[in-house]
Amino acid sequence: MSRRLTFAAEGYHPPPRGKGPLLLDAIRIAVGLVALIYAADRLVKSAVRISRAFGVSVVLIGAVIVGFGTSVPEFVVSAIAALEGELDLAVANVLSSNTSNLTLVLGSAALLTPIISRRRIIKREGALMFAAVGILTAFLANSWLSAWEGFVLLGLLGLAIWLMIRWSSDDPEAVMAQIKEVGDVDDDDAPKGRHAWRREVGKEILIGVAALVVTVIAADFLLDGVVGVGERFGLSAVFLGLITGVGTSLPEMAAGISAARHKEPELVLGNVLGSNIFNSLGVIGLAAVLGPGPLTEITVVPLALMVASALIAGVFSLSGQKIDRNEGAILLAAFVAYAVYAFV
Repeated sequence: MSRRLTFAAEGYHPPPRGKGPLLLDAIRIAVGLVALIYAADRLVKSAVRISRAFGVSVVLIGAVIVGFGTSVPEFVVSAIAALEGELDLAVANVLSSNTSNLTLVLGSAALLTPIISRRRIIKREGALMFAAVGILTAFLANSWLSAWEGFVLLGLLGLAIWLMIRWSSDDPEAVMAQIKEVGDVDDDDAPKGRHAWRREVGKEILIGVAALVVTVIAADFLLDGVVGVGERFGLSAVFLGLITGVGTSLPEMAAGISAARHKEPELVLGNVLGSNIFNSLGVIGLAAVLGPGPLTEITVVPLALMVASALIAGVFSLSGQKIDRNEGAILLAAFVAYAVYAFV
């Protein structure tokens, strides 16, 4: 049940969000996006540093903590939307985020430097992402998400994490590069001495908790602003999902562009594939458990566009085992086409 419906059931009828000042909704969106991106990024860094301080394996950090961390914005936004009865918006956020990762993020990074893709990555992580997207599409085909489907998706996420951990153990150097790029840590970051260890770990725990709190508050700000604007102008959940989806994909885009500039193009593709796996299985699974119900605004078109973008990116990756600048421009054009469709 949405927040407004909950109030109405209790006998209180607040004015529609869309009737509030438009400038206030715009400020909520802007502040929510900026705070969400910064806080989520800081949360990932704290999680990586705490894990390394406690001696957690590099493979586990790279496959799970960093992979999960880049999807924290999607997790929080979709979870809050589902709790407030906005399941269409929660799902649209994931569909838009997945599509943006495969078009906007990969396309932008490819314009800077060709995205090299090892065939092993495409055969393993790529195949796993296609499976996750396919399962998600099948679950959404009947325009309904039930709690049991959510638990199934979360269970499949556990299986996917286990597979990624096994695969990451075969390539520790790539995992360490991922941790340094996304987590912003170096080999000598481990605290020296017992007191220094306690001080540094305590500091990172406090920062991590504060970042998590800010992430949740920022996501709620963002959703309030987006829903307010949507109700004012009668915008569809698909278009509102485009706004939140692109916003929650900005951490992946920043990491991708940074990796491309530092001549680590393989990290770009791995980051996108991992994020889409967590989004498709974990984010939608959590939303279905928290707020199951019908999907009235999610049609076959955004689903087809997400699958098509995955297929196009896959073909580009396999042809010559890289995504060149021309193909990057095509992916960016596909994102523009998706944005136009979402608006119309």
